[in-house]
Amino acid sequence: MESIGVLMPAPMSSYLEQELEKRFNLLKLWTVPQKTQFLKDHSGSIRAFVGNAGNGADAELIEKLPKLEIVACFSVGVDKVDLNKCREKGIRVTNTPDVLTDDVADLAIGLTLAVLRRLCESDRYVRSGQWKKGDYKLTTKFTGKTVGIIGLGRIGKAVAKRAEAFSCPIAYYSRTAKPESKYKYYPSVVELASNCDVLVVACPLTEETRHIVNREVIDALGPKGVLINIGRGPHVDEAELVSALAEGRLGGAGLDVYEKEPEVPEQLFGLENVVLLPHVGSGTVETRNVMADLVVQNLEAHFLKKPLLTPVV
Repeated sequence: MESIGVLMPAPMSSYLEQELEKRFNLLKLWTVPQKTQFLKDHSGSIRAFVGNAGNGADAELIEKLPKLEIVACFSVGVDKVDLNKCREKGIRVTNTPDVLTDDVADLAIGLTLAVLRRLCESDRYVRSGQWKKGDYKLTTKFTGKTVGIIGLGRIGKAVAKRAEAFSCPIAYYSRTAKPESKYKYYPSVVELASNCDVLVVACPLTEETRHIVNREVIDALGPKGVLINIGRGPHVDEAELVSALAEGRLGGAGLDVYEKEPEVPEQLFGLENVVLLPHVGSGTVETRNVMADLVVQNLEAHFLKKPLLTPVV
């Protein structure tokens, strides 16, 4: 398989690069200045593409790679991949579900605690020497708060399980009620937001879920509510979120994702009721290595004509 060209558009994991280089001809697009010419020169040998949450395969790229057989995503989300174009051309698509569930769910709880208990602001309070001038203000308790979850899939369920350890009642919204779930179901996001203290976005990004958190939802969550987004940036109408936080119509937000990453609205930087993370939901050494192994295993399975481990298309 050493002659099989595998295109990687951006650095993702040194471990993944090492494992791919052991087995394939890894082509690192970010290392070449003339990318368009590079793709032309290697279009006949590139049979696989490795993408992630920020770097996918759109229709334009797919058309430039006539020998492309598989897109292996180093992420659970595949919203950056033109799935219809892949289906049309018979290109297989895989992702890395399950293995990152725990990390992302852990982070959702961490963000919730950080916002409610003002952990980041408290840290800055100590470092800046302000504690010597007086105690930090009182914050808000997490235990017992109602947690609403948009999307009760793998990650949503994992968030619910963790929140239950804090004695939090759980409610959720999904396209349809899940009969096996013991949690309270609301048929609309607005109703869910109206009946919870913390709203967690944990659904896949589709055209239907783009801006699923809009002004109406934010206003329903209200000045004491907290929004946690560990899904995708476009799930939230960012302009509405910024104005709601600035005007005090929303109590706080914990964000790991943004509409135009790595761009983040500068209006958020000065708000103490907002915690901002650089899309690190699955960003632990342990999980990224397992994700890398899954990417490699899917590629090996494809080229050995075995069943894919985690097929999307």
